[in-house]
Amino acid sequence: MKSNNGSARYIFALTLVATLGGLLFGYDTAVISGATGALKNFFIAPLYSNPALSAQVILEYKFIVSLCLVIVAVLLGSFLVKLYGSKKGGIYMALLAIVAILVWYFRFWAQPNELTEGMANAINGFTISSALVGCIIGGSLGGYISQTLGRRNGMMLAAFLFTLSAIGSAIPDKMNFMGFELVSSFIFYRVVGGIGVGLASMIVPMYIAEIAPAGIRGKLVSWNQFAIIFGMLVVYFVNYAIARQGSDSWLNNMGWRWMFASETIPASLFFFLLFIVPESPRYLVMTDKDDKAEKVLNRLVGESRALSVLEEIKETLVERKAPWLSFGGLVIIIGIFISIFQQFVGINVVLYYAPEIFRTMGSGTDTSLLQTIIVGAVNLTFTVVAILTVDKLGRKPLMIIGAVGMAFSMIALGLMFYIDNVGMGALFFMLLYTASFAVSWGPVAWVMLSEIFPNSIRGAMSIAVAAQWVANLIVSWTFPIMNDSTALTNTFHHGFATGFTESWEFWQLCLCGK
Repeated sequence: MKSNNGSARYIFALTLVATLGGLLFGYDTAVISGATGALKNFFIAPLYSNPALSAQVILEYKFIVSLCLVIVAVLLGSFLVKLYGSKKGGIYMALLAIVAILVWYFRFWAQPNELTEGMANAINGFTISSALVGCIIGGSLGGYISQTLGRRNGMMLAAFLFTLSAIGSAIPDKMNFMGFELVSSFIFYRVVGGIGVGLASMIVPMYIAEIAPAGIRGKLVSWNQFAIIFGMLVVYFVNYAIARQGSDSWLNNMGWRWMFASETIPASLFFFLLFIVPESPRYLVMTDKDDKAEKVLNRLVGESRALSVLEEIKETLVERKAPWLSFGGLVIIIGIFISIFQQFVGINVVLYYAPEIFRTMGSGTDTSLLQTIIVGAVNLTFTVVAILTVDKLGRKPLMIIGAVGMAFSMIALGLMFYIDNVGMGALFFMLLYTASFAVSWGPVAWVMLSEIFPNSIRGAMSIAVAAQWVANLIVSWTFPIMNDSTALTNTFHHGFATGFTESWEFWQLCLCGK
């Protein structure tokens, strides 16, 4: 039914469909949490008893990591061109490439193909965090995809990649068309899913912002952040339900497959629902489809305002093309540091490795997954608190409160690990840490990133987003290396990794004080 004021129910329905992309974002990144132990037993443990297999896996690991580094380096190098212009940016990119090649060769490729404890932990860490490589790629390509294929088709591509990744990760042996070892096939499909996450992380909020009237735009966009956290909580329940279907041995051999396969249900739903969703009016205007844009606007804002909104969209399509630093560099530096600090406090270690952390505290598989559900519930609850209070209390106060809370809880948790006295107290400080992050640096960092970049260099936000995914990858990749190290465990009793995050929480406080 047509309305002079638009259809609120129609806008809400479109937002719900789009936020399924956010739910899948959270689902795909957190599904790994229930399978970390099983993947280590299934993929890494057999390497110790089969030297030929381990040598081949190490060679493929080096090749895959090298290929990923090249792709990521090219994508990040393009940011230097946008920052400084083609001439100066090209020189900086060449210098960076030379340094990166030297470090890569001597510190990585030239190392012997021998299965040491450090190498096994590194392969395990990359297996768990490999989706984040795809996130960097997808996030970097999100702007290009949204401009060429459109917002709706971009989301459909993300949904397809989610589905392909879910199937391939569940049965990497049957989907191994490239002839790799199983762990390499698994990594490939996790990277594919990560590309879907990266695309969704950029295109979903963009689509919601472009179909939402100005008066309720902020509220509707915030639903995407809620959907991401809700997707994480949903998969914690799914993982727990699957784990209860059999023994630890069944989980190590078959159960983890069902965890990844479960993503095909929401991914397929998202894909097919997108067929009934219209393209965003902004993209339709960009592609000279003004008539279609007007029809969509008639339903979104009403016939009385459709033409005026259409003209506003045309005016905002005019952009200045100049190196980003010509508009000022301090805001870009601050945006990058906000992103890095948000990840270097180690929140995704909790989200990805929570069951393993709880197992080091002495919990069984079922109990550790149940405790992970509690972590997810706390994360969701305090994210809602942040959404409701960020405009009342302000961004900076929440960031300071969160940094203090995280620092205190990590110091306490690290000490409890160090003195080898873990129990309900450790669970309490883990939940306090999660609540402190969720009420502050989790959602508020995204709010600040969306606000500090002026319209003239809005595209520079992609650097901060890419920095966030890179920092996430570094933390998630190195955590098993530190946490599973025999030397560090004997000395710190799994408390070293928490001590690493404490230093970054100190620098968070310094940044907030500026």
